[in-house]
Amino acid sequence: MMASTIISSPSMVLLSDRSESLEFFCVRREFRDRWMLQGGCRRFRGCRIFCNLELRSLAKRKCSPYLESGLLSSTNHPSLHEWRAVPDIWRSSAEKYGDHVALVDPYHSPPTELTYKELEKEILNFSEGLRVVGVVPDEKLALFADNSCRWLIADQGIMATGAINVVRGTRSSSEELLNIYNHSESNALVVDSPQFFNRLAESLIPKADVRFIVLLWGDKLSLNKELVKGIPLYDYNDIIELGSKSRHTLLHSSKPGQKDVYEAINPEDVAAIMYTSGTSGSPKGVMLTHKNLLHQIHNLWEIVPTVTGDCFLSMLPSWHAYERACEYFILTHGVEQVYTNVQRLRDDLKRYQPQYLISVPLVYETLYRSVPLTQAKLLPSITILFIYSVLNDDSNNHYYSYVRDQILGSPTEATMDNTWATLLRVQAKVSTMPPSVPVDSSALVSRHNNRLPPRKGGKGRPCWLPHSGVAIMRSGIASSWVLALPHVLFNCQRLVATRDLALPCWPEDGLTEVLGTIGHPLQYTEMKIVDAETGEVLPDGSKGVVKVKGPQVMAGYYKNPSATNTAVDEEGWFNSGDIGWIAPHHSRGRSRRCSGMVVIEGRAKDTIVLSTGENVEPSELEAAAMQSSLIQQIVVIGQDRRRLGALIVPNKDEVQELARRQSIVTNGSELQEDELQSLLYKEVKAWTAYFTFQIGSILVIDEPFTIDNGLLTPTMKIRRDKVVERYREQIEKLYN
Repeated sequence: MMASTIISSPSMVLLSDRSESLEFFCVRREFRDRWMLQGGCRRFRGCRIFCNLELRSLAKRKCSPYLESGLLSSTNHPSLHEWRAVPDIWRSSAEKYGDHVALVDPYHSPPTELTYKELEKEILNFSEGLRVVGVVPDEKLALFADNSCRWLIADQGIMATGAINVVRGTRSSSEELLNIYNHSESNALVVDSPQFFNRLAESLIPKADVRFIVLLWGDKLSLNKELVKGIPLYDYNDIIELGSKSRHTLLHSSKPGQKDVYEAINPEDVAAIMYTSGTSGSPKGVMLTHKNLLHQIHNLWEIVPTVTGDCFLSMLPSWHAYERACEYFILTHGVEQVYTNVQRLRDDLKRYQPQYLISVPLVYETLYRSVPLTQAKLLPSITILFIYSVLNDDSNNHYYSYVRDQILGSPTEATMDNTWATLLRVQAKVSTMPPSVPVDSSALVSRHNNRLPPRKGGKGRPCWLPHSGVAIMRSGIASSWVLALPHVLFNCQRLVATRDLALPCWPEDGLTEVLGTIGHPLQYTEMKIVDAETGEVLPDGSKGVVKVKGPQVMAGYYKNPSATNTAVDEEGWFNSGDIGWIAPHHSRGRSRRCSGMVVIEGRAKDTIVLSTGENVEPSELEAAAMQSSLIQQIVVIGQDRRRLGALIVPNKDEVQELARRQSIVTNGSELQEDELQSLLYKEVKAWTAYFTFQIGSILVIDEPFTIDNGLLTPTMKIRRDKVVERYREQIEKLYN
């Protein structure tokens, strides 16, 4: 190729051609009298050249259009303050809140505190550092790490290049992470720490294509040298330094031909792939676009009006769909985000007095069970009796009928609820709240008097956001205990495939909260209830499968079009897999403004979401257990619970024969109930031992599931929701 211009420097030789720019990077070699080029050579008499070498065309790159608008031609500039990609938010936040503290990460080494300006700079440098090491748009990088300030910077740095991050935490098994890495076709690895990498590397590195590794925390010299041999290795500071130098050169260079060609990231581009928690090698990767994520950032303000300078305590894994969306949102409003963990939560609630906390129901269950009932003697006897009744299992068994009565009409119970809730607020102030929870006197004011409680110096009533209030009630947490909390407790229904679906109603003009609902859908979100078998749209008040439509619905499952088509129909309606109903319209009474509120009562789809937030595919556990000749039918349960359980219909003849062979029974004698349960439990454990999630308690069912009793479909599939409904009381006793 003929070169019309040669520009040389100690570190680079650049050839410019009329049709294409070519770049050469320095290596330690010497050529005399000629310059070797790919595909041929060109002789230069009398020249001694010490730089050669790798030839590449200046690449087309992508950038976040508002964050890095200077890299785009003027014709591609978005309008002022228009966010088209998630990383665009950091420029807006830096301009609005510059020197306000954005992130506090006190427990990593080194402890870190970043202002909004510093955070934007770190994201820009990390992003450019990735470009320097060869990251290009649309390729996948696996980000396997736990929540920290560097997780957020890596997450946004990857997105800002136009690449796609594939996220998971360090507590997942090595086998699961290998499956995710290979299924997603990731080609580089960003990891949390040397300890985590050394555990993972032995199984992942030999079986995966890893182009380079980035270590977020710790010393890269601590990595297993044999396993990383031949793989480029960078730590966090390496990437930041590479990016900082490259950005300086890029922004200050005036020489033609030295800048790559940049395109704006499109809102429809995939930003991240999030995997459901499979129990074997069958992962499903949910593709989330920038548009999906931006919908949450734009619309959560309608539910949680934040105040600059407020504090958000981050505890859930940052890759958790709900946590991730809320972090992006609060950081567009000048809130200070502090990282903590379960072990430090109690102390950090005292230390930081946060206004916002997001958690799974398990945490609220723990707080609930820490209420000292022995202090109830401080209250009038009527309150003591009521506290006992709401904590009693029987009251929670009828929770959903209570919600229906409250919405569809039961004025006596509604009046009692309002009175009891007020009494419990007094108790919350006097005795029952754990000492770690800050109590504001404004919490004792009936909630229906104000849309939002007054704030004092930016520190108002804390706002707690569980990702499933349904799970809170299922855990045995009494509904009126929630009312007694001196906090705004939002019930948010979250699915990975749709981001956050709907947020709870904030009562207006004297309307008391309707516990158990997830409120009205977010803006631009539609919901409908359909019959599980016919797909027919059901009227308000009828129970069926919840379907959702809106900008937050996923782009699909990665490399799985059949699963995508099953989940999302041609009109864009996503099958949530939840069983629920929509409150009908009332023209008068306390329920007159509940119209359109959604109540979730359980799951129709197989996926089980534990109260820890982890997803489990029960069919895989069931298939393994069914290999036992002792088990005729099995249904794994555990939705919104702390652990899994199972309902088992035994093959009685086989069980009896095994008991006889093991001399548990003699000829003619019957197996006792506890002996039967013990045999089945051991059998289940043996056949499912290699799974990540283990079955705990089991419930032995005498009557088989059949078409005649309504527990099997005509195609002989078990109707899980019907089974759970029929044995609801036994299941409650099993868990309690």
